[in-house]
Amino acid sequence: ARSASVLTRASGLLDSLRYPLPRRAASMPAVAEMPGANSTDSPLSADLVEECGRPASQEENRSAASASVEMMPKDPPGTAFSCKTFLVYAGPGWLMSLAYLDPGNLESDLQSGAYTGYSLIWVLFLCTLSGLVLQILAARLGTVTGRNLAQNCRAGYSRGTSLTIWIMTEIAIIGSDMQEVVGSAIALKTLFGWPLWLGSLFTGLDTFTFMAIHYFGKRILELFIFALVMMMMVCFFTNFTLSPPPLLDLLHGFDFSCPDYAALQLVGTIGAVIMPHNIYLHSALVQSRGIDRDDEVHMRQANKYNMLDSAVALLFSFLINVALLASFANGFFVEECARLDGGPLACVPGACGGGGGGGGDCRACASAEGLRGFCGEIGLDQGGDSLLLLLGKNGKLGEKLFALGVLAAGQASTMTGTFAGQYVMEGFLEWKVPIWLRTLITRSIALGPAVVVALATADQPNLNNTVNQWLNILQSVQLPFALLPVLHFCSDTEFMGQFALRRRWQALCWGLAATVIGVNVYLVLDRVVGSPWWAWALAAVFFIAYGAFISVIIRSDLKRMFVGARACLPSVRRAEGPAAPLNS
Repeated sequence: ARSASVLTRASGLLDSLRYPLPRRAASMPAVAEMPGANSTDSPLSADLVEECGRPASQEENRSAASASVEMMPKDPPGTAFSCKTFLVYAGPGWLMSLAYLDPGNLESDLQSGAYTGYSLIWVLFLCTLSGLVLQILAARLGTVTGRNLAQNCRAGYSRGTSLTIWIMTEIAIIGSDMQEVVGSAIALKTLFGWPLWLGSLFTGLDTFTFMAIHYFGKRILELFIFALVMMMMVCFFTNFTLSPPPLLDLLHGFDFSCPDYAALQLVGTIGAVIMPHNIYLHSALVQSRGIDRDDEVHMRQANKYNMLDSAVALLFSFLINVALLASFANGFFVEECARLDGGPLACVPGACGGGGGGGGDCRACASAEGLRGFCGEIGLDQGGDSLLLLLGKNGKLGEKLFALGVLAAGQASTMTGTFAGQYVMEGFLEWKVPIWLRTLITRSIALGPAVVVALATADQPNLNNTVNQWLNILQSVQLPFALLPVLHFCSDTEFMGQFALRRRWQALCWGLAATVIGVNVYLVLDRVVGSPWWAWALAAVFFIAYGAFISVIIRSDLKRMFVGARACLPSVRRAEGPAAPLNS
């Protein structure tokens, strides 16, 4: 313990030299009193744990907290916005935004453009806006309570309920990890010609190299993440300018309409954009910015700047997603292919059965750019080759830029997934796991299926598209287990005090939650239609269990709504006056 204390003081000295701008917290900020609170519940606690597993003392925890938390400056009275203060708060939003740019999202963008043209840009915008609402709630929860969402779940739910939510979240993280491994492997195949299985193994190992950046300090990590986002923007916007779409067609994508052939892709987009583990991650990341929780003005300032940080980061992610969607809409969307049975499909360049996309009936087509091909499926695996043919003399550049952007997305989202897994495990289980061990665990679980997918898709590229669609459905099904808890706690005055959501915002967020659950029901039913009776039986069991567990999570919220509705009835009756007699 004495050695650990010396190391902590040395770490604090190095941090003060590394970050001279903001002043340091002299002690850990006060944590709001909450049900189930104890001395080891702090999100910043127990960084110092002896090998025998003894929790760190309170003195050690305070020292560790002061070394890892920057105390945020407070604006002078009457200051509505300070650019300097905003830049000090900025960072967590950029790490959070990477989940909106992972390979699963990029493939969804690519397919939305190639299958439905520009018609679903408005859906992408609304999904990103909905994601922003959820990220603001997550940041608000972490800022006000001093605990991340996983810790709040442990404190606010029964042990059985919190463990079940933890298992669901871990499944979502592993599914996302598979998408990132395979997506990075596809990028390495396009860049260097590596087989997918080799790229998957390499990606599984090189994550440790990228995670080492974490040990240089969070500001260095945040700067690195920002650089990766800018790299993605340069790559995808360069391809966008090499074959620019008509401006009017692009603007029509914001019309609130949906062709009949785009309905399924619309639902899939809703399921692909928001990652459940990202809500847990963001509620933890904001706690690296220390505030005085006894100062209401300071807390409101933190909520404001965290919201702006999230909004700016998600604006950039939305622009990147739109650039990729528009590039493939301009080059590969043909309405004739979209309306085929078994569609929507894209106009894939090349000869049918020549190793490109498939899944169609090999009907010939020609895109708006005059590129001839056949109606078939398209995904990340075929994206680079398709751009190579589309862009002519700039094709090689477009192919490499596409692969480089996908590689940056895969590697960056892998880091955020690992951090999310660490916070989730520590929050639900109070189990402090070194980040390298956490990476080893998740990568070992995800790497096996990823290599199997890579080997299976070597000769069947469209199998990878199918697997990715199922993984997006998995993320969508798991989303309520992050959305409902964060909404539950943000609506509860016992946890949030005066910062609890007002009724109109609660109504908006509960409507969003109902939409997500409805989308999940539609996705599952769409996959079951045409299946044998046992598939319907399994679906029925799934829906019963799914609905039952959701009702457990929001049981107190349902009770509060019911009591509120009953309280409103007498006032409504008094306003209406006595009922008229039947014979009047």
